Amino acid sequence: MRIDTATALYGIIGHPVKHSLSPLIQNLAFKQLGINAVYLAFDITDLSSALAGVRALGIKGLSVTIPHKTDIIPLLDEIEGMAKAIGAVNTVINKEGRLLGTNTDWLGAILAIKEKGEIAGKDYLILGAGGAARAVAFGLKKEGAEIVIANRTYEKGKALAEEIGAKVIPWERIRKVKTYGLVNTTPVGMWPETEKSPLPDEVLGNFSLVMDTVYRPLETKLLRQAQKAGCICVDGLKMLIYQGAAQFRLWTGQEPPVEEMFKAAKAFLEE
Repeated sequence: MRIDTATALYGIIGHPVKHSLSPLIQNLAFKQLGINAVYLAFDITDLSSALAGVRALGIKGLSVTIPHKTDIIPLLDEIEGMAKAIGAVNTVINKEGRLLGTNTDWLGAILAIKEKGEIAGKDYLILGAGGAARAVAFGLKKEGAEIVIANRTYEKGKALAEEIGAKVIPWERIRKVKTYGLVNTTPVGMWPETEKSPLPDEVLGNFSLVMDTVYRPLETKLLRQAQKAGCICVDGLKMLIYQGAAQFRLWTGQEPPVEEMFKAAKAFLEE
């Protein structure tokens, strides 16, 4: 990979971001396609100043992660339709100083689930009500699923449920719910706290399919519980790869090496 005055700069912004695999997969794609670009991770707390820097430095595109997916919206110049409906942005495209926000998280989640399970006509319980939860909920709803929301802060979960026409339950009632699918969009179980799970063992038998959007570790405690309960398991890595591939297409107009991106990320996590 060459770095010179023509090198385009991309990156991910969040807090924290040291766990992110996005630099690994995006830089691999740039290299394999011979694109003179580099992708870096930026740990950001001052979002407004960061976006001023994006404009000033001519950074071509951004991935956006926790906790900025919703807070970034009023700071952008334009919001694409699906991102506007979801109310969360995970992708920014710099169009000659105008920053366009869009969302590829929903697509990543849908493609990952469809590889192993069903969506249309099925019901899904979503844990969480943040940016990732919004993307997954809107994506599943778009594909014909019925949605139930559970969030530790009930009012926040209720607000999301009302917005998308879903049901909401208090967190304490999760053990009484039986749905086809369960999707964890909370960070519980993320490295380095890998022995935590959002749910106890005995609850996992209530679901046929369990997806965890956490991808580091590759096999979270929740997925180990789900496997033991006989569930179809969907890890967060495929969602990461598919949403990242969609970002790459938006930024470059080229088709990324999706399988190579997945293999590289999986090998890193296994090591």
